Amino acid sequence: MDLIEIIPLASLVIMLFIAAFYDIRSHRIPNWLTFPAVAAGIAFYTCTKGIPGLIFSVEGMFLGIAFFMPFYLAAGMGAGDVKLMGAVGGLIGMKGVFMAFLGTALIGGIYAMILLAFHGYLMETLKRYGTILKVFVLTGRFTYLPPEKKEKMPVMAYGVAIALGTLFSVARVVAMEKW
Repeated sequence: MDLIEIIPLASLVIMLFIAAFYDIRSHRIPNWLTFPAVAAGIAFYTCTKGIPGLIFSVEGMFLGIAFFMPFYLAAGMGAGDVKLMGAVGGLIGMKGVFMAFLGTALIGGIYAMILLAFHGYLMETLKRYGTILKVFVLTGRFTYLPPEKKEKMPVMAYGVAIALGTLFSVARVVAMEKW
């Protein structure tokens, strides 16, 4: 890895730590963090690699946004999370953001299970989704079963999952020296 390639990675790491901190503290990821990160990624790759660098960064940004947009539209995720993944894509490109998305999904699933268990909802949730799956297998129709109790579910700071999943995936790639 060339010394110049460390610049977007260092920017990524700093941005992810700040995003996770803000998400834990206020359940928001600020625009003043994500928008400059996208601009920095686009500017860096355009200056260092020209038009192919611009395309690399913009494609990564759009793919990062595309991964989380359905969850945002279904009200399962905040806009800051979507913009954060777009910023990740702008800094590490399409292949990098794809790997970051996989790492984030894995970490996010584990995080959700821990959060549900901590708040006492895990067994009820697993039984409910097991019933949904059983009905689907037997009838071929998807039937959603809402929770029995109308209690406030715990809120995830998904920026933490994005940060950990991205850092894990980037560390893996850097360790393999295939960046």
